[in-house]
Amino acid sequence: MSQEQDMPMPMSPGSMSNNGTRNMKDMVMHMSFYWGKDATILFHGWPNHCLPMYILSLFFVFLLSLATEVLSVSPATTKLGTSPVAGGVTQAGVYAVRIALAYMVMLSVMSFNLGIFMAAVAGHTVGFFLIKCREAAAQEEAATGFTPKV
Repeated sequence: MSQEQDMPMPMSPGSMSNNGTRNMKDMVMHMSFYWGKDATILFHGWPNHCLPMYILSLFFVFLLSLATEVLSVSPATTKLGTSPVAGGVTQAGVYAVRIALAYMVMLSVMSFNLGIFMAAVAGHTVGFFLIKCREAAAQEEAATGFTPKV
């Protein structure tokens, strides 16, 4: 492995301060996983090297991942009084939101921060678990005729 692969790379070559030097604290793009609160997630300056904001961003990525999984299950649109067009538009809208959230999670993980990566994986896992629990409860209700106490 060459030394160049482990070194942080400046993100924008044209950004220099007044004296011609770069501010490497703000202009680093990691090419491998790293630990730490000094990450840029989705927006420039966020979480801004601040531990409480970094923790908030972990929670935000967790919720984005969880919402992506929960929205991956489309409810049946053949309810009484719903036209096929309205059902299709509703499903397309939910799909658009789910894809937008999935891309936001992907871009967050591309920060190569291990905390963000683990928050995304945990969110997807918890979302998947919630969906499977709901499916199992619905199957048990259909089989026995009563709602299980959860």
